[in-house]
Parts: sequence; structure tokens; C-alpha cells
Amino acid sequence: MALDHTEMIEDFHWQGISRMRYILPFPVLITALLTSLTALGANDLSFELSLKEHKFTPSELTIPADQRVKLTIKNLDSTPAEFESHNFKAEKVVPAGGEVSLYIGPLKAGTYGFFDDFHEDETKGTLIAK
Repeated sequence: MALDHTEMIEDFHWQGISRMRYILPFPVLITALLTSLTALGANDLSFELSLKEHKFTPSELTIPADQRVKLTIKNLDSTPAEFESHNFKAEKVVPAGGEVSLYIGPLKAGTYGFFDDFHEDETKGTLIAK
């Protein structure tokens, strides 16, 4: 059975549409994935600590319980510091005059200690999750 020219074009057209069914969703899926990842980052709450003369400011920081938060530590001293907490398992070296950010949590309601590991005797703070 031979197809005439019109039937061949029509058959080719439908094969192309059939293939598009599989090709079209891929870019749509990638776009949706990137949008959702961006939205996740946009919901993070941000908090700051500064370190000057080996003291944290504020020395007591309150964050919401059961939520992941971004914590930025600014070191205003001329020596490096190491932000650390055994309670919420964080450890970051903060260069002199620099800053670092890290994500913590979600933490259950409670009180958590943190310190500068390089100057532990004089540099301590408290994180309160409520």
C-alpha cells in the first residue's frame, strides 16, 4: 500500500508531534525545579552575629524553633576566629576582618551554646530557639 504525498506529510507531522511529547516536558521540568530551589532559599530567615574584641554581639541570639536559618558571623577583630557549637554541630573559621555564613537547624526549642574555639575562655554566646 503506497502513501500519497499528502498522507506522507501528515504521517511525518504526527511522528514529530509524538516525539515532541517527550522533548517538551524536559525544559519545563528543569524550569520548575530551578524555580522551586530558588523559592526554598528565599524562605530562609537570616540572622547576624558580630565578633569584636573577642565578644559576640549579641551574646544571646533568639531564632525560631523548628526552622532552618542562615547565620552570618562578621569578625571585626584583627585575628581569625572559629565559630563553633557542639550543641548544634557547627564549626566555621572566620578570617580576621571577614565574614562567613552557615545554615543551622531546624532546632528544637531550647538553649544552645556557641563559642570562638580560638578564644574559648573569653568568647561565648547563647542561641535560643523558641
